[in-house]
Amino acid sequence: MSARPHIVLRDADREDAHALVTLWAECAGASKDEGSEAFTQQALWREPGVAEAAAALELNLGRHDRRIIVALVDGEIVGATVCTVGTLTPINLTRILIITEIQVSPRFRRKSVASTLLSAAASYGEEHNCEIVVASVPVHSREPHRYLTKIGFNQIAVLRAIQASKLRSRLTMKATNSRDTGKLIAVRRTLRRRTDARGHSRT
Repeated sequence: MSARPHIVLRDADREDAHALVTLWAECAGASKDEGSEAFTQQALWREPGVAEAAAALELNLGRHDRRIIVALVDGEIVGATVCTVGTLTPINLTRILIITEIQVSPRFRRKSVASTLLSAAASYGEEHNCEIVVASVPVHSREPHRYLTKIGFNQIAVLRAIQASKLRSRLTMKATNSRDTGKLIAVRRTLRRRTDARGHSRT
């Protein structure tokens, strides 16, 4: 059994763009082995260029309620996670810590990288008085689900996703069809009333 590597944690910065693109791509490629259904989640993954990744990092790191933590082994980024502080609902002040994008290189899984990242995330949540920790992972990522369940996370919600353009198209189609259906029913009712009126006039 190989010894666990020495893991160093720090906050991500713009200069990590290339390394993080590589990590995300490596994890996305590995998840294809988790079954054909996992491809539905991978369909949302589009590998960015380094310039785009750097701009996205700058945008996210500029948020006061968000922190991106990276894990390094021998100077290489082998894991990362994103922490966001929010409230349980928009109408109360119960603070929650939302952990997303728990990424660990397949080459360094089962070596305490995930637990080290989660420990740092929990400390960040405590610093911001978060009472609840919520972790979001892809539905078909079996290993992360097993791990989170093992350490006490329970399922409380289901996340669903759709491309914005497709959603708008579907809603427009539904609204149009509903209007057409309503018009058709109104026409039929009018014709029925006229037919009934003619029948009564003849009698």
